[in-house]
Amino acid sequence: MADPFRWRSTTIRAITPATARVKSFRFDALDGPHRAGQHVDVRLTAPDGYQAQRSYSIASVPGDPAGLELMIERLADGEVSGFFDEVAEIGDAIEMRGPVGAFAWEAADGGPVLLVGGGSGVVPLLAMVRERALRAPDVPMLLIYSARRAAEVIARGELSARSRDETGFDLTLLLTREGPTAGRRIDRVMIDTAIECLGMPRHSFVCGGNAFVGTVADLLVDAGVRPSAIRTERFGG
Repeated sequence: MADPFRWRSTTIRAITPATARVKSFRFDALDGPHRAGQHVDVRLTAPDGYQAQRSYSIASVPGDPAGLELMIERLADGEVSGFFDEVAEIGDAIEMRGPVGAFAWEAADGGPVLLVGGGSGVVPLLAMVRERALRAPDVPMLLIYSARRAAEVIARGELSARSRDETGFDLTLLLTREGPTAGRRIDRVMIDTAIECLGMPRHSFVCGGNAFVGTVADLLVDAGVRPSAIRTERFGG
């Protein structure tokens, strides 16, 4: 089995805009399998030897024939994200290691599964949605996705289509800066409504900024979700 902590060289196979600030990058497939929700580390090395490293969640399902997909958001003053946004081209060799992380779900874990994502925190949850569709379509799953504006929603078309066409998958999309939900945040009413629709979740996954994750995790516990059933992934301040 491949060593997930060994750095290896991989090649960019495709680059596609996802939103104005996010691009989808397809790389060579990993040496070994991964679980939906895990991440990889990416390392860049400058000619003078300076190195910069960052972790990115995997958006693709295990075994995707199109290769490994990362969705990378351009961040202000981001060394690694700036490279991918402005410099990276198809055919470039990139150092990568992984997959790693216990924030993961697979078909054998069952459900119901409640996913809650904020901004680009939806990426590992998207992998779980895709994994369910491919290998466990009978598992009930609901995604609550909070984004500022419609134009910033990652995979909006795909998620909307899955919610419309796939029995047992539901999407609640909250836009906090525009439309009828402007100014609203994920609250207890929204969590209660999701649980009423889904049933008490066997697994809950929450991903986003620190404050977002802390607030949502507390709401889930208050709504009766077992703390041991809640897994979180945090980024930023």
